[in-house]
Amino acid sequence: MVAPMTNDQSWFFALALGVSFLKCLLINAYHSTDFEVHRNWLALTHSLPVSQWYYEATSEWTLDYPPLFAWFEYGLSHIARFFDKEMLVVQNLNYASAATVLFQRLSVIVTDVVFFYAVKECCKCLREDKGKDLHAKPSFILAALLLWNFGLLIVDHIHFQYNGFLFGVLLLSITRHFQKRHLEGALLFSILLNLKHIYLYVAPAYGIYLLRCFCFTQNNADGSLQWRSFSLLRLTALGTIVVSTFAVSFGPFIALGQLPQVLSRLFPFKRGLCHAYWAPNIWALYNIADKAISFLGVKFRLLDINKLPKASMTGGLVQEFQHSVLPSVPPFATLMCTLVSILPALFRIWHRPDGARGFLRCLVVCALGSFMFGWHVHEKAILVAILPLSLLAVESREDARIFLILSTTGHYSLFPLLFTTQELPIKIFLMLLFTIFSFTSLKKLFRKGALVSTLEAVYLLGLIPLELICEFVYPLTVWQKSFPFLPLMLTSVYCALGVTYAFIRLYISLLTCSNKVKTQ
Repeated sequence: MVAPMTNDQSWFFALALGVSFLKCLLINAYHSTDFEVHRNWLALTHSLPVSQWYYEATSEWTLDYPPLFAWFEYGLSHIARFFDKEMLVVQNLNYASAATVLFQRLSVIVTDVVFFYAVKECCKCLREDKGKDLHAKPSFILAALLLWNFGLLIVDHIHFQYNGFLFGVLLLSITRHFQKRHLEGALLFSILLNLKHIYLYVAPAYGIYLLRCFCFTQNNADGSLQWRSFSLLRLTALGTIVVSTFAVSFGPFIALGQLPQVLSRLFPFKRGLCHAYWAPNIWALYNIADKAISFLGVKFRLLDINKLPKASMTGGLVQEFQHSVLPSVPPFATLMCTLVSILPALFRIWHRPDGARGFLRCLVVCALGSFMFGWHVHEKAILVAILPLSLLAVESREDARIFLILSTTGHYSLFPLLFTTQELPIKIFLMLLFTIFSFTSLKKLFRKGALVSTLEAVYLLGLIPLELICEFVYPLTVWQKSFPFLPLMLTSVYCALGVTYAFIRLYISLLTCSNKVKTQ
């Protein structure tokens, strides 16, 4: 299953150095409020005792990541003091000196080394054709798709976050399962959950796969489970790893009697169904349906505009979205919808695991199902599905097709994160660069026939007039002042159609695929 990459590794280091140089060029680019979020976390973990970390509320950007990430910030803070001690003062809200910007940008760039190592390990898990030109080799294409991923570049190195090294831990964990080093994979994923809890999205795939393929050691001749092969020792080893990791992470806060407070920060259900920008998921379609029905209801005098919630007709994209006609969606309903959306995938890998690749496909389904139906989903969470799907895209024509649709629509849905004029050409250029490479490289890899249908191509090309309307035409219209949210809504709804379509195709692929890898 695992084949070594070509002996000449210079191309990999060239890709890594090239993207690192690009990241350095973006140091002085626009940064979002997430920059201040992480500066505040540096300050509070450095200046305050552990007992106050999850209570401190001087800034509105309170600590809401798991404890291991708080310790990560604590470690960074001891380096940050050599750049500018003032950034470590909790009361210095919105502090962004040149030294502070330099340090925080460099901290993201340097920690991406974890991501580079993980990508290199992922490439070793691919089946290679030694006769192919370098640019047509799956390992080269995969490395480029991951290292130069458009979404990761703009979210981490312009908008500002630390997703790179976190995705590195995720990809390294996946790779260890491909290498049958399951305990290492479980340990890495346990650490990841304690760094950022968004990866709970894919925890069901890990749990079912490890129980089925690690704790049960044999199958019957027809591929069904041999119940007598259950290994209590292996289950105990897995449990020890998970419990130990969580004990190290949450133990101090349990000892302080602060577990409820920590959990209330990690799972703030009062934030509302949708994030400030609607993620392109099923709830974006649900929201626009509610707006359309309420608009038509008012137009035909079936509804009284004075009795409708104000946000539903004029306020636009707010966190506390109030539905006018359709029932409001509580957190429990989104949880049930999410579980229903991923259960068939979990059932599939339990009965027909299809090895590590079956696990990976199930992981992507879980990530996308959680994105589609989850509560208060951030638009950036689409990357949790796109990056792992890259591994499948270089080995299967159908997965390549899904990847092209999902990555193009998912990446474009991130455009509203960068709303400043000076970043407009940067995001357009990087998006075009990544998208053109994705289409041309995967087409070269699979050769015969088009990877997307005519209708799919027309839909994807529709993003071009959408961008022209949102960025250039709409700001000149009289509706800009009355309905400033409309471009964001159009972007979310249009992209939601593509993401939903990709989710359906991915499910069909999961339920019908075998473990054969088609690279021709």
